[in-house]
Amino acid sequence: MNSPMRARLFAALCAVALPAAATRAEGLAIVDTARSPHAVVRPVGVEEVRWTDGFWAARTKVFRDRSIPAMWEVMRGTRYKPFLQHFLIAAGRAEGDYHGAAWNDGDFYKWIEAACASLAVSPNTDLEQAVAESVDAIAAAQRDDGYLHTPVLIAQRNGDPSARPFADRHDFEVYNMGHLMTTGCIHFRATGSRELLDVAEKAAGFLEDAFANPTPELARNAVCPSHYMGAVELYRTTGDSCYLRLAEKFLSMRNLVTDGGDDNQDRIPFLQQNEAVGHAVRANYLYTGAADLYLETGDPELWAPLEAVWENVVEKKLYVTGACGALYDGASPDGSEAQSQISRIHQAYGRNYQLPNTTAHNETCAAIGALMWNWRMFSAAGEAKYIDWLELALYNAVLSGVSLEGTEYFYVNPLRRVDPEPTELRWSRTREKFIVSYCCPPNVLRTIAELGAYAYSKSEVGVWVNLYGSSSLNTRVHGNLLRITQTTDYPWDGDVGLTIDAWEGKELTLHLRVPGWASGAKILVNGEEVTYGKAGGYAEIKRRWRAGDTVRFNLPMPVVMLESHPLVEETRNQVALKRGPIVYCLESTDLPDGVDLPTVALPLSSRITATYKSDKLGGVTVLEAELLARDPESWKSLYRPLSGQKPRPLRGEFVPYFAWGNRGKSEMTVWLPRD
Repeated sequence: MNSPMRARLFAALCAVALPAAATRAEGLAIVDTARSPHAVVRPVGVEEVRWTDGFWAARTKVFRDRSIPAMWEVMRGTRYKPFLQHFLIAAGRAEGDYHGAAWNDGDFYKWIEAACASLAVSPNTDLEQAVAESVDAIAAAQRDDGYLHTPVLIAQRNGDPSARPFADRHDFEVYNMGHLMTTGCIHFRATGSRELLDVAEKAAGFLEDAFANPTPELARNAVCPSHYMGAVELYRTTGDSCYLRLAEKFLSMRNLVTDGGDDNQDRIPFLQQNEAVGHAVRANYLYTGAADLYLETGDPELWAPLEAVWENVVEKKLYVTGACGALYDGASPDGSEAQSQISRIHQAYGRNYQLPNTTAHNETCAAIGALMWNWRMFSAAGEAKYIDWLELALYNAVLSGVSLEGTEYFYVNPLRRVDPEPTELRWSRTREKFIVSYCCPPNVLRTIAELGAYAYSKSEVGVWVNLYGSSSLNTRVHGNLLRITQTTDYPWDGDVGLTIDAWEGKELTLHLRVPGWASGAKILVNGEEVTYGKAGGYAEIKRRWRAGDTVRFNLPMPVVMLESHPLVEETRNQVALKRGPIVYCLESTDLPDGVDLPTVALPLSSRITATYKSDKLGGVTVLEAELLARDPESWKSLYRPLSGQKPRPLRGEFVPYFAWGNRGKSEMTVWLPRD
């Protein structure tokens, strides 16, 4: 049987569970674990949640009104790099060559995913047309055998005899097709159309054929393995186990690699891993895909490394902002006696406690990968610690990647910005409209567009409140209608109100996340304080709710001075400020003239006050603190006798880390000397 026929047959067999006449999926679940046998909690649909006021209502409006349309203009045009145009060229509808990064197809799919999530909440005719135009071009570009990777397809169309699939493991073919699979599922759930889902299934059929008898060389193509997630999501969408078997095969193929390295997490088999190593985005995508498989199979051998690696990151390799991937470049295993196994790593997890600030890489995509990984871990375990990291990364390491205006982006997210920089670095410290490596901008867009699906979860007889923000939930729990209204000024205030607007069932357990940073949380039901059980960091209130019942939930939000483990050498004897989920930083913009940021210290005795300022950075709570500063000095040597200069007091204003760099070029630091 030839390859195109085999691919079509595979797609047809897998489509049996979801016939062409299938109706629209019920609810746009981003990770549809509704029927996953090893999920403790179940998803809600994006369209079942509305951000009604406050922080996330404002941010999602910016993304809906500015970010998504502006990115469409980038992607349908050719001013920067072709995106849509590449598919038109591959389909023979336009002429030209490929100009861009190998992973740009995946960037385009992520934008479509963001647009679909936005449309599920807020219909828009122009955006619907943009998605339809995009899907049509993608379908037209796909080869008969299911292969779809425009760099190779364009080269073949232009007569390059050397252009063939899997010629270069770093060409990101499987990565691109993995994002295609995920987006095909989201597009179907949002629109009811099978058009992109059919393309995704044909691509899966091609991969099944291509890896029918995998060699070690073929197995090395799992670079940044989004296809693990994609194949599992196809299984969840269609209900056919062939896609689950394909995902299992993808993961097991890693064992065939004989000359791997830590950069791609294939030096040793996945089941033997207990430490986060190498390229942080590739690593977090691997862990996310493996967690997806665990949710479907319950294989304890998968859970063991996932838990061990998670603990390693949280205890030894995680930035205070929730970011990860400290190094631009390095070597791993670092300092190993087995020198033949040492390989170059980049954009990578470093050694334990290696957390530089000025030269921190912290790619935005790595933080988003961590968010996706933690969501799967939470779905499997129902423990608040996973949402704690998700929330920390979301407010700090993810949101910092995009400007407040919603149209300019960071690729890297350092914790200190100085001028001049100590060394030449590859990525800008100023947000830009277009980044040559454009993976992060559409990744941020789809994350924020889909955020409502992370805010709440369900179980058989319960609802879980994971993220706080003024919103409404309209869903069904065990077949019964449930409507809840949440009102709060979170993250600036820890007071949360919930009103049960409708509930048709009997007893229902309300699970309220108590973040790890919160202590002394109080809960009042209909004005009376209640005692509550607590499991996995969630306060549990079980009762027969009635329409009109109210819950007040108070999370104290004192300003906290944080210090790091003494083995984190770059922050020894320094402190950082955090209030609730928000990490703060000091920008040179907020210092008086004549004060240099490197001369400023934050004494432990400083009196710090939190004040909301509606006219600053779009409305944020700032921290006003007593600081100490020396007069500016020039350094002419690497070392010198300790200066006897007496510092002078001043007042400084700290702003949320996610908002830094929005007022022109500035210096910035999260950590300050403690005296």
